[in-house]
Amino acid sequence: MKVNYKNPKFYNTARYPIRQPIYLTWLIWVLSKIMLFGKKRKIERIGMDGLKPPYLLLSNHMSFIDFELVAEGTYPQRLNNVVNIDGYYMRPWLMEWIGAICTRKFTNDMFLIRSIKKVLDRGDVLCMYPEARYSQCGITSYLPDSLGTLVKRRKVPVVIALHHGNHLHSPVWNVKKKRKVPLYTTITKLLTPEDIESMSPEDINNRIRDAFEYDDYKYQKDNNIQITEPYRAEGLHKILYKCPNCMTEFKMDSKGVQLFCKHCGKKWSLNTDGTLTANDGKTEFSHVPDWFRWERDEVRREIELGQYSFKCKVDVHSMPHCWRFIPLGTGTLTHDPKNGFVLEGYYNGENYRIQRTPLQTNSLHVEYSFPHIKPYDCIDISTENDSFYCYPDKENVVTKLSLATEEIYQINLAKVRTNK
Repeated sequence: MKVNYKNPKFYNTARYPIRQPIYLTWLIWVLSKIMLFGKKRKIERIGMDGLKPPYLLLSNHMSFIDFELVAEGTYPQRLNNVVNIDGYYMRPWLMEWIGAICTRKFTNDMFLIRSIKKVLDRGDVLCMYPEARYSQCGITSYLPDSLGTLVKRRKVPVVIALHHGNHLHSPVWNVKKKRKVPLYTTITKLLTPEDIESMSPEDINNRIRDAFEYDDYKYQKDNNIQITEPYRAEGLHKILYKCPNCMTEFKMDSKGVQLFCKHCGKKWSLNTDGTLTANDGKTEFSHVPDWFRWERDEVRREIELGQYSFKCKVDVHSMPHCWRFIPLGTGTLTHDPKNGFVLEGYYNGENYRIQRTPLQTNSLHVEYSFPHIKPYDCIDISTENDSFYCYPDKENVVTKLSLATEEIYQINLAKVRTNK
């Protein structure tokens, strides 16, 4: 059952992107320079001599600053970016003008495939952020298997843009308070058409995943970067939601340089070198990503034991088009390994039910303090022509939902492959 909109208007993601005007390429480069002014940064191009478009540029994704660094690093080549629909909010004309390609995250968007082909066929650079969301912990996020097939079909060079320091500078769990961190980006030619011709999609995926390995906290430690801001731990509890001391979930909090559990009272300090130290007793995890990976393992264990399920009331806002979010009122959101996500509610005199099965959703779009609706944590569940931003009535649950989504998908995908 779909939402009963009175006058349904959906943004047309099927339209081809325009070819970016060359004066806009220059203007975007200038604006990126201005936005990056005062930030210590280095962009290193590896194996890029003589490489001209068309090519496919794959970038890791940790902050909005990624776009500015890519624009600076690829100038003067025309660039078409793939952008989620919320990036078009109140400005679709602008995004269309600069040649952006609209999509909805974690859906099977066949129009996106056509637009990618169009950009490459006319000899330009197609930039994708295949993780499709900001890295929650400054480490590699989920990369879809479809990448290998896309590369194999297009047969153009593949370039990897790998950013370091962007998460530390502006972590997704506290984007409002920036930190002074040196930024380092490598833009590397990874695959030639000749390489691609001799490789299977699986081989291509493996090469891309190897090239996409990054860890911002390791980058910080290896380069002796000291983050001295007194608010550096604020928001860290949003991703480190489970206490390794008492095993309680969703009772973590943070303030200043401290991370603490409100259930058992244990505290940890986020040091200037990015490591964690327990104020008293054992330091379970000194490396932030290790704590995050442990939470993923815990979620997978719950799923495998049949103990995982989620249900809560949510405040729902939909985005069928780009000009405003439509408040749909209160709904009920459930998530489990059998049914995936089910969102149910009542709007405009009729019930609606939106379902995304486990194999329809390989990852989850999470927003911490989403600025466009209200500054609280939410998740986005999208269909091919609509997006539903859901604010749970339970605190600090969205990170676990994202981990569970990816693990449920991988478990179900493994079953499908085994049964073939």
